[in-house]
Amino acid sequence: MPGTKSEDYPRLADAARRLALEAGRTIMAFYRDGTTVETKADRSPVTGADRAADRLIVAGLHAADPHIPVISEESTADDALAAPPGGRFWLVDPLDGTREFIARTGEFTVNIALIEDGRPVLGVLHAPVQDEIYVADVLGQAVRIVGNGAPRPICARAVPGEGPAVVASRLHRDAKTDAYITNLRPERIESAGSALKFGLLARGEVDIYPRFGRTMEWDTAAGQAVLEAAGGHVRDLNGRELRYGKAGLVNPPFVACGVDTAR
Repeated sequence: MPGTKSEDYPRLADAARRLALEAGRTIMAFYRDGTTVETKADRSPVTGADRAADRLIVAGLHAADPHIPVISEESTADDALAAPPGGRFWLVDPLDGTREFIARTGEFTVNIALIEDGRPVLGVLHAPVQDEIYVADVLGQAVRIVGNGAPRPICARAVPGEGPAVVASRLHRDAKTDAYITNLRPERIESAGSALKFGLLARGEVDIYPRFGRTMEWDTAAGQAVLEAAGGHVRDLNGRELRYGKAGLVNPPFVACGVDTAR
């Protein structure tokens, strides 16, 4: 791929995978033993698990390559959000689904993605409770690893004849999302928290994930990398692929799909 440093991908993907697993173990210790819960300025919750995972991942990514900037939810200043780095940088959500973590639903993930020229070119998505990890890169490889098992290729599916299976946010549904889902005439509807929804799409268990509420780039970048490597897409409501490195790092409403349903 012109303009990228593809020779770095195996090393960087391995570092991201290792750090996601280490962060997952750190998070699970808090999940078992309890943690403090505070409220950030935007009224979202943050826990000791978020902060511990953030420190681990940010330090590890800097050690892997000190020349690649890191944008992480829990350690990035507001001025960096206003003017994010161009070119190549990491996007990290050290604990995606903090509300699910607090509610003990088990539906939370560790998200690490490498962005190049506005695109997520590799991503790691780790679900500690499910003991599974997804790894994807721009070379078109997407795998799922469960426990100590071998990596298994995953692939998004075509919509079955009986209609699409839709997955929606468990805690962030709204009227617009529900209206969109109704118009799809779905065969079934599932609910899930965090970036787990991207994993379900990438491995062909569901077909469409609409999201009209507010999300940040670190919420979606790793999941988009996995889904695209598995043959799917993430597009805004005008049919344009979701891009990264925007001022403020806020996503527009989007539809993620296992097949080309957003056009």
